[in-house]
Amino acid sequence: MRDGSRDDQGGTSRHELGLLFTDGLPQEDDAVGYKGAIAADAAGITYRQLDYWARTGLVEPTVRSATGSGSQRLYSFRDILVLKLVKRLLDTGISLQQIRVAIVQLHDAGVRDLTQTTLISDGASVYLCTSNDEVIDLLGRGQGVFGIAVGKVLREVETQLIELEVTPVDQQPVDELAARRARKSRTA
Repeated sequence: MRDGSRDDQGGTSRHELGLLFTDGLPQEDDAVGYKGAIAADAAGITYRQLDYWARTGLVEPTVRSATGSGSQRLYSFRDILVLKLVKRLLDTGISLQQIRVAIVQLHDAGVRDLTQTTLISDGASVYLCTSNDEVIDLLGRGQGVFGIAVGKVLREVETQLIELEVTPVDQQPVDELAARRARKSRTA
């Protein structure tokens, strides 16, 4: 599922999924992004997870994708929000496969303002809650659930990124491996 293509099951493209996370978010500057290490740190995941999720199409950077060995991905604020939401769902015991399905279902359900929603999990499934009545109803069934208030996660990511370095899109990507090799050869 590369560059907005459909997934293997003919489902929704990643580009279309990304649109789910635009409403209710701060205005983004398309001319800047966050490097992978900063995005991973802000989302509370490892760089290895970030790389895997990008390669498998779970959460790809929307500012700039990797174009080969040594190239840099640039993530938007929205991308980091999605990364943090995926991390929270993983923490509740939901598998990556179930998370992929949940994202498609949210999009198909026409959810537009995620800042006013809460995602709920019983460790086996993910539920969408848009009002207090729904939360009470779910808890009334006797199932233990975990709630993730998307607006709260949004504010956490925003706070974490306030002082971090953004990278202009027109800045040439740095081949970090080549730079490390050059520094190492200079010191040898």
